[in-house]
Amino acid sequence: MRVIAELPHPECKITLFNMNQKYIVKFEQGSLEQSYKLSELDLTGGGANEIFQMLDEAFITTVVARFKEMRTDFSAAYQRQQY
Repeated sequence: MRVIAELPHPECKITLFNMNQKYIVKFEQGSLEQSYKLSELDLTGGGANEIFQMLDEAFITTVVARFKEMRTDFSAAYQRQQY
């Protein structure tokens, strides 16, 4: 897996990878991460720039909200295991 680029953002780390004719967009926030895979064949040839155009603020806002949900879900699961 090869790192293609990183997109700076104040709320999460965004990294673009390339592996086996797929692009992988990984969002990280603390110990949580979300990944999205795109086939190179699904793009029109713009590469990293085309993918970063897709990652608009509306999409990133939903990713950050999902991180909050993930953290809440994990905390609840952890609390259920504490006696």
